Amino acid sequence: MNAARPGMRAMLDRLAGGETTAIALVRGCLDRIAALDPGLRAFLRLNPRAEEQARDADRARAEGRAGPLCGIPVAVKDNLATAGLVTTCGSALLRDFVPLRDATVVARLREAGAIVLGKTNLDEFAMGSSTENSSFGPSRNPWDPARVPGGSSGGSAVAVACGMAPAALGSETGGSVRQPAAFCGVVGVKPTYGRVSRSGLVAFGSSLDQVGLLAGSVEDAAALLAIVAGPDRDDATAVPRPVEDYASACEAGVTGLRIGLPREYLGDGLAPDIAAAAREAAGRLAAAGAEIAEVSLPHTPWAIPAYYVIATAEASSNLARFDGVRFGRRVDPGAGLQAMYRATRGDGFGPEVKRRILLGTFVLSAGYHDAYYGQALRVRALLRRDFLDLFAAGFHAVLTPTTPTPAFRLGEKVSDPLAMYLSDVYTATANLAGLPALSIPVALSGGLPVGVQVLGPDFAEAHLFRIGAALERAFGTFVPPAAA
Repeated sequence: MNAARPGMRAMLDRLAGGETTAIALVRGCLDRIAALDPGLRAFLRLNPRAEEQARDADRARAEGRAGPLCGIPVAVKDNLATAGLVTTCGSALLRDFVPLRDATVVARLREAGAIVLGKTNLDEFAMGSSTENSSFGPSRNPWDPARVPGGSSGGSAVAVACGMAPAALGSETGGSVRQPAAFCGVVGVKPTYGRVSRSGLVAFGSSLDQVGLLAGSVEDAAALLAIVAGPDRDDATAVPRPVEDYASACEAGVTGLRIGLPREYLGDGLAPDIAAAAREAAGRLAAAGAEIAEVSLPHTPWAIPAYYVIATAEASSNLARFDGVRFGRRVDPGAGLQAMYRATRGDGFGPEVKRRILLGTFVLSAGYHDAYYGQALRVRALLRRDFLDLFAAGFHAVLTPTTPTPAFRLGEKVSDPLAMYLSDVYTATANLAGLPALSIPVALSGGLPVGVQVLGPDFAEAHLFRIGAALERAFGTFVPPAAA
């Protein structure tokens, strides 16, 4: 790990050895934020109690009460509830909303001794692939500030890439952790649906949404997942299944693993440098002992249409709660309840959120439900079946590019929603199928990071960490010039 971007493991070793303190680590992160964030906008707000909490962590360690992440600073995407700290979802509608309790994943980090540095920027209500839909302005890519960092977890990816935090929480509905991880050159993990509690994650598409993780290394991502994973009585979708030793999996190697290279992910629309990087990654895994074979996932071309029907339908339902009555700001022209609803939602939601609500309402409407929403659900089942058949045939994972291109320029796709949506063409399948996926940087193209992803069977995160760690050993880590 680059000295300018120490990871969680290095920080924990230094804390255990008495070489540093939690307060020193937090102040170091805050200093980097002060130096770098004005030009990158990774954070929307900082935790005013971070240094106080770091002192508490140092006392806990001195008294023998240190949790597994005691003193480690982390960043949190601003659609995860943080008690006493404003949670906006990147929306003007929630500019002053302060939750009464933490999201389960935030609570678990705090219980482990981690310190929340602050809340990171995102596309409004996590709807976007570039962070340009934030009501508070876009984040910028640390490799080239004229380019996007990806989205919707762009702020979290920027924070980790630049060493403002060694790790961060994000969220995924169609690739919103893995795509920015690829664009910013860090590791991004989307667990199996149900592996991590969604309680306290502000809902976009409930059957697709998941909490995800961003870190500078595979080992750190594995350690973070082990802390936040597991059942939760506050989330009926959180599966009561034991959490594995993901850290040990990073050392297991890939000998004996069968990995598929789907031809549908290596065709038209893929940048040549990224295609070459994916094939090079496959070659390195083969050299490390894995068996690589070309395979087919035939329903892949229909993933994006199905995703944007299902996701918008669920968004239309979930965002109905933001009406000026219970949550967020209210705009009341004094002309009755309906006028208040219209004014609040019209003024509070940005253009992309309005577009998705309208699309979702349309596909759920009488006369169109079966033609669009019902058909999308059938396609979703076929996409999952493609993967299940492949895994039943003895494959442990598939390897694909994470994105079709490197990071694009700010403003390049804002006026073309379809082009923006297609940036998720390789990531949305994992969300539709509910499968775990991990993105890892493997190359640079024109000075910008390129990522590949591995997808595996339900609850096979350990296999993904084995593969990700092997790729990391082969290609190293990637640190942007801004963080050097």
